[in-house]
Amino acid sequence: MASRRVLQVGGVTIAAGTAYYLYSAGGNPSVAEKQLEHDVSAAGARLKGQDLSAKEAQKKGEVWAKEAGATLDRTVDNVRGDVREADKIVTSKMNEAGSKVDQLKDQGSKQLKDISNQTSKELQQTADNFDKKVTQKTSEAKSGISSWLGFGK
Repeated sequence: MASRRVLQVGGVTIAAGTAYYLYSAGGNPSVAEKQLEHDVSAAGARLKGQDLSAKEAQKKGEVWAKEAGATLDRTVDNVRGDVREADKIVTSKMNEAGSKVDQLKDQGSKQLKDISNQTSKELQQTADNFDKKVTQKTSEAKSGISSWLGFGK
């Protein structure tokens, strides 16, 4: 009697399971069979301690790592390009500054030379004026002494 009861419960369970999978598959027996196989393998994996979501997470993690690596590579390439551009700008500005320093040096040398020439001219003129005055005063002094002694006018 107990074995008959077990057979009845087992038969009803199988019929209910079959009806569930056929209904969820929309009446398509091959789709229902694939869903049943998937559910059986998932249940088996849980019993063995394997979690299918961990495998899926690992796959998603690998995809994410590849995407992150590609993004990082693009970012590094962009930064390298920016550094090259900045290097060109800095080099250009340094060349401009070098030209400006050379130009200012040349201007400074020219101004120094002009000031030196002007000072030399002024010094020469002052010396000439001093010589003229000394000559004139010497001449006046000679004529004054000569006139005292009766030699002059």
